[in-house]
Formats: sequence, structure tokens, C-alpha cells
Amino acid sequence: MANAFLVLDDGRIFEGESWACEGESFGEAVFSTGMTGYQETLTDPSYYKQIVVMTAPHIGNTGMNTSDEESRKIWVSGFVVRNPSPVVSNWRAERSLEDDLVKNGVVGIRGVDTRALTLHLRDRGAMRMGIFSNSSLSQDQMLERVRNSSEMNGAYLVDDVTTDHPYILPASQELRFKVAALDLGIKAATPRNMAARGIEVHTVPSSTSYSDLKSMGYDGLFLSNGPGDPSTMDSVVALVKSALNDELPIFGICFGHQILGRALGLSTYKLRFGHRGINQPVMNKFKNRVEITAQNHGFAVQAPTEGEFSTPYGPGVVTHICLNDGVVEGLKLVGKPAFSVQYHPEAAAGPHDANYLFDDFVEMLEKHAKR
Repeated sequence: MANAFLVLDDGRIFEGESWACEGESFGEAVFSTGMTGYQETLTDPSYYKQIVVMTAPHIGNTGMNTSDEESRKIWVSGFVVRNPSPVVSNWRAERSLEDDLVKNGVVGIRGVDTRALTLHLRDRGAMRMGIFSNSSLSQDQMLERVRNSSEMNGAYLVDDVTTDHPYILPASQELRFKVAALDLGIKAATPRNMAARGIEVHTVPSSTSYSDLKSMGYDGLFLSNGPGDPSTMDSVVALVKSALNDELPIFGICFGHQILGRALGLSTYKLRFGHRGINQPVMNKFKNRVEITAQNHGFAVQAPTEGEFSTPYGPGVVTHICLNDGVVEGLKLVGKPAFSVQYHPEAAAGPHDANYLFDDFVEMLEKHAKR
């Protein structure tokens, strides 16, 4: 097995072994704390242009299957693990993890001290990373290539992950509402959760105009998760402002939460190392309870966490707070049909503490959808 190097843009280098595809790859270095759900992570478009470090030491034992895929392909730029499982042992497995990584052209590295790497990223913050396997480059040349690679700040990535054409997921019970889901990098579990509550979900490209949405007579608008810097999303922010002016019910998650925040007049900023994994504790301020959530974001919304704040559409309020670092995790308008959360209530791999938010969306549609 060929040697491989993991090179960070601050000059730190980790040595490991080549795994999955050989070659070189670049992306933002991020770590995910989930012990399960690696397939959902890999196929989540929010991880586009990122190299994911798995903090759990043993990855791949349950293999891969078609049912758990969140999108049409694996999106990560690279994959870093300590000890990939040499065997697949699960009754639902159809393929091995390594087979799928190779099929999707993903460069990987194994045998890395992922604990030391994670602690380094928590200390130094998010940065660019490169994986080089079976390379003839010197370490100085590798570092130069990493430092010349693109950064996540200012990255506009939605056009690469959005759907090419609209598609519909019918309601799986009695039809109650018709909702447009703006695909900024949507995960398959999200429309399924809405369909299970009687919503016919029309997933539309991110370039869809508000006039086209309005002509279809949707009862509400869903803003999906996705990759990139929310400060680059001016056209989508303009669409959301039009929807807010018309008081069209809006529900946003993750990237959609950041875009709703911008539409409300709030700013966004880059987190030091982001929130990723399936064990992030969030305080629901209005229900006074802690929820364990699945998250994947490197940017956040800046908003006052106490009291109301002013927006062009009336007062807003922060509804959820991250208990690890105090980051804003939820927003809503007071008396108007719009709310969002920074995390993933669909969380196919768990936890399911936040799944009630889809019921909240239905309740909002019942109150405010224009018939």
C-alpha cells in the first residue's frame, strides 16, 4: 500500500496510507463526530469541496446501500479515517465503503491519527487541506499546492449541486399542501419527511425566479441545506425577501437558515471550525429543553440571543442556541409565517429530537397558507 500525506495549509503534515482512489485532492478540512451515518455524510451535498475527517476510529463496517443515499453521488473532496473496516457486516449492505469511494473518484487516506488531527483543527480553526497519495512531490511542493487551492470564504457552490430540472415527490398520505423546496443542496430525507405529513413537494432549481414560484400557487417555501458561503447568495436572498413580502410561509434549515437570516437583515460569519456530526446539543428557548441534533455548517447567523430584534417584516427572535458555543441555531418572525434552524431535523441517521419541526411547518401552513 502506497504512502500518503495529509497536508494542512498551516504547514502541519500527517503521514498515512493510500486508501480508496490514489491521487491528490483539495478542500476545506472539517471533522464529523458521528459514530454512525457516514453514508449520509458522504452523500450530503453540503460537504461539497470539503475533506471530511471522521473522529470515530472504525468506519465502514456497515457498508453502503442505495436506500440510505441522500443524493445522486458522493460529494466530499476527500475522506480521512483511522481504521477502515476490512469487512462489511450488515444485512442491508450492498457494497463496501471503499468500492463506492473508488466509483466516485474520492481520494482517501487511512492510518492517520484522527484524534490528533481533530484537536489540531479545534485549536487552529478550519483551514485548507490536501491529500497526496503515491506522489512524487516534495512536502514543500505539496504545501504550496494546498495554499494555492480555493478557500470556503466567498465560495459560490450551489450551481454545482442543485437539480437541473424540477421534480415532484407526491404526498404519501392524504394531500394537504403543495410546497416548493428550493434545492440548494437538498437531502433526500427532507422531502420524504414532508411527504409523510401530506405535503406534495416540488423540488426546484436554485435559479428559479420568484415570479415562477408565485405562478405555481405554492402553499409554502422550503429552503434547503447546501454548500458554500451564504454571503454569495444574493439572488436567493432576493427571492426570499419577495416571499416574505407576500407572507408566503417559509421554513429553512442549515444553509436555508443562513439565507433567511440574511433576508431578515442579519449578517453571517465563518465559524472557527464549524459544527458537524450527530451529537450537537441545542437549547430550545421556548420549550426550555435540550435537543441533540445533527449538524453540518461552517457559517452562522449573527443575531441577538435575548429579546426581539427588528427586521423589515416585523420583529424577529432567536429560538434555539448551541450549548457548546452559544451560536444562534434558530430564528423566527413574530406573528409572521417564517422560521428556520441551523441543523438537520430530517437526520436520517439520527438523532430524531428535532423531527417535530416538520410538524411545526405543517401547523404554520394550516394557519397561513393562502387558499
